[in-house]
This record gives sequence, C-alpha cells and structure tokens, in this order.
Amino acid sequence: MDLQKRPAPTAPTVSAVSDVSDVSDASELRASDADRDRIADILRDALAEGRLTADEHAERVEGVLAAKTVGALDVFIRDLPAARERRAPHVPAPGRLAPGAIPADPDDTVVAVFSSAVRRGRWRAGRRIHAYAIFGSVEIDLSEALFEYQQVVVRAISVFGNVEVRVPENVSLRGTGGGVLGNFEVDTLDAEDPAAPVVLVDGWAVLGNIEGRPKRGKIVADILDRVQRKVDRSLRKHLDH
Repeated sequence: MDLQKRPAPTAPTVSAVSDVSDVSDASELRASDADRDRIADILRDALAEGRLTADEHAERVEGVLAAKTVGALDVFIRDLPAARERRAPHVPAPGRLAPGAIPADPDDTVVAVFSSAVRRGRWRAGRRIHAYAIFGSVEIDLSEALFEYQQVVVRAISVFGNVEVRVPENVSLRGTGGGVLGNFEVDTLDAEDPAAPVVLVDGWAVLGNIEGRPKRGKIVADILDRVQRKVDRSLRKHLDH
C-alpha cells in the first residue's frame, strides 16, 4: 500500500493511537493520570515555596487536568527547578535494617490467644511492633498509620495462628523469616522515594501463617498531611495579602 497517496487524517484514528511504534517523540505520548498527578505535585510544591502565586497555581492546575499529551504537561513546569532536576537513581531498600536503628523492646505489642486482635486506622507506628498469634489472628494495618520513623520492624510469631501485615503502596517492604510446617510470605516492595519508610516483617510461622502485603490504593498518610499543611499555609498567606 502506498501511504503517500492516502489523505492526511484530520484527527487521530483508533488504529493510529494504538500503534505505539508510530510515536517517534515521547512528548507526543498520551498523558496518564499518574503523569498529571506528578505535574500537579510539582506545582503544589512550587506554590508552597512561593515560586507561584495562588492564581498562577490554579491556572496551571486547570491546564494540567486538560492536557492530553506528556509534552503538553511539561509546558506547565518548564520554568520551575523540578523540570531541570534529574531523577536520582533508584536505590533499593536494604534487606536488613542497620544495627542499632531499632530498639530491642517493642513500642507496641499485639497478642491474640484463641482470639483476634487488630491495629488499624489512624495510629502512630513505632519503630518495633511485636505480634503474637497463638491459635488466634492478628492484623497489623499500617495503610493509614502515621510513620514517625523511617524504619519499622514488625516481629511476628504465629503458632497455629495467622498474622497479616498491610502497608501503604509507597513504602518499601521487606521480609525475613520462615515457617515450620507453616507459611511465611512477604511481598518485596521498593518505594520510588529513597526517603520513604521501610517496613521489615521478621518472624516465624509454626503450623501457622504470616503474610505481608501492600494495600492497593493506600499511600503514606502523614507525608500527604505535611504537604497539604504547607499548601494551606501558603494559600492563607496569599489570601491575607
């Protein structure tokens, strides 16, 4: 087929959009929700730092939400330092935490003997959490917890019981331990942010079960709170003027 004899289309067709090989420039790729969120985060930080006024921030965010391509998104941060910064190479979280970083005594202990025990919701996670399930069930849900420390250890012992650990998606998760006629399964998770919390699940399951997994759709709550407080303070400052 002679492509030069075909009339130029006035709008992209479904087949043209689906053929990724035809896209020669990355800036012409269709923008995803994650791309828009990344640019919106940069604009929010610029507002908090005083680089943008409240009106400029609102105008650019409106443009970000309407942008269709990656190149169109980059226009809104072209004059900001983040556009020129190279992303630091990703460094995986260590398999084991540094000696002395975690105290020997637990900050919190959860015990279930022929019963169930749960820690979930908005609670402050200490550096060391002990969980014991003896013919019982323990759930440690960190998906909405406040991380005051970068390194958190969950020491789990399960004897004819079940221990489940749930973490936000944007932390690093590691597991070390095993099972004796039982199951020890911890998903390895690497956060993009090298400063993100690291959760290490350490334990043994004897005729029991220990699991550690990310909770989809959940991210570290206190980090968002700090950013939001910065934005709120900046907005109040501009409104007062």
